[in-house]
Amino acid sequence: MGMSMQKFQGPDLLLVETALADLEQRDVVGRMWRKDHTVWKPDPTEITNRLGWVDVIDAMRGQVPELVGFARQVREAGFRHVVLLGMGGSSLGPEVLRQTFGSAASFPELMVLDSTVPAWVLAVQESIDPARTLFLVSSKSGGTIEVMSLYKYFRSLVEQAVGRETFGQNFVAVTDPGTSLEKLAREQGFRRVFLNPHDIGGRYSVLSYFGLVPAALTGLDVATLLERAGAIHDACAASVPIRQNPGAWLGAAMGAFALSGRSKLTLIASSSIGSFGLWVEQLIAESTGKEGKGIIPIADEPLMDPQFYGDDRVFVYLRLEGDDNTSPDAAVEGIAESGQPVVRLDLPDRLDLGAEFFRWELATAVAGAVLGIQPFDQPNVQQSKDVTSAVLREYQQSGRFPEIAAPSSPRDLLLQSQAGDYLAIMAYLRPTPEVEAALTELRRAVMERFRVATTLGYGPRFLHSTGQLHKGGPGNGLYLQLVADRTQNIPIPGEQYTFGTLCDAQALGDLQALQAQGRRVARVRLGTDNASEIRRMARELA
Repeated sequence: MGMSMQKFQGPDLLLVETALADLEQRDVVGRMWRKDHTVWKPDPTEITNRLGWVDVIDAMRGQVPELVGFARQVREAGFRHVVLLGMGGSSLGPEVLRQTFGSAASFPELMVLDSTVPAWVLAVQESIDPARTLFLVSSKSGGTIEVMSLYKYFRSLVEQAVGRETFGQNFVAVTDPGTSLEKLAREQGFRRVFLNPHDIGGRYSVLSYFGLVPAALTGLDVATLLERAGAIHDACAASVPIRQNPGAWLGAAMGAFALSGRSKLTLIASSSIGSFGLWVEQLIAESTGKEGKGIIPIADEPLMDPQFYGDDRVFVYLRLEGDDNTSPDAAVEGIAESGQPVVRLDLPDRLDLGAEFFRWELATAVAGAVLGIQPFDQPNVQQSKDVTSAVLREYQQSGRFPEIAAPSSPRDLLLQSQAGDYLAIMAYLRPTPEVEAALTELRRAVMERFRVATTLGYGPRFLHSTGQLHKGGPGNGLYLQLVADRTQNIPIPGEQYTFGTLCDAQALGDLQALQAQGRRVARVRLGTDNASEIRRMARELA
């Protein structure tokens, strides 16, 4: 199969050409390959130790036999499910691969759990037999509160099922060398510990062990996935003229359009690869949303008539050959004819996602150089964690949460919208098919009535990704927090609080952090029937 090709339609090619000329003059790609931090900032902090993604593909190709062998061992041990406990960068790549490929015949089914919403945790628990489930505890830092809380909970279930002596054989750790998780995994007899290269940030880690271990366990052809990634890696080399470099070209376009006011990078994808937007969204938002700047990635938005799109957009269409593309083809053609810029990336087959992962990593790093920001840190993610910890401490001391006043009318929030704004829906809910459909209806109503772009993130997952953009990016967001009444709750073994308490603390902490940044925010408490409440909200807005 060939490599994915890119085409561009639109009147603004000169913008991209100018950005490419500037990148060429500064030798940005060459310096990036040499791991020169001054491409982005004079200070090397959190840059020089975050560039391992540039050459991880070759290192991982050498690990393919080991990964395939481990997957065979797990299958022969009779495991039916693999449950990945992760957050943000360590979970969204595997989630895309799960939704795109599923599991090969006779391989275990992968489930990705990156939530503290009790209903979501219970839904996973009810789908598995703990004795025949392998849990991947996936954390770069090794101490992420959500991941470690989920580990404690499922460890107790496995202990009840198989006994305290052998429970460790149902667990695998993927982490950086020297973390508390590595120590814990060795002490508790985990089946395996995969130590990832330390110089790769979470959101750039899909082509390392974080993405490849779960992929191999489901029988995915990781050798071909890496081969496709390697082909585009070579096509993006410093020796390639910059206008023919697929990663640099896309990054120049992303950065140049954002600087010209087209900061809403809207992704449209063929249905078989529709989940790719989940991963791109966290990569771009967390990398570029800082210093009051940022590219706002728009994923999974309902396709609309061109009249409902403002002139703050650039569209990227990932088109998979062989899919039924009738509907997106027609929509994209209409969008291009209306004068919007459209980049089209043609993928010969699904395994070309390996190439797309690398293309978008490089493009995001290049876009950072165009925007003049540092794409590898996430200062505001830590801010949210700190506020959450303070909220949790107060709850543990007093038995109740602090009172935080916030408007509760989505309509009043949206009446403040202006051209170039966007609505971020932050849903602390379990994404059932009914809830997903209702949220799509809500986004459609907002686009038709207010003509603004919309994003959707499930909490607390998005705190580790788009949460950085919300607080560190430009102030053109309207933030709608949706929280549910808890009909179910689950204790966390060894802690004085439950999953419901942790989730509520994260929502309140994020609300406080947004208010501290002066963001326009509303908080709506849904009853117990989340989908019908959201549909009612959509009808009122329409």
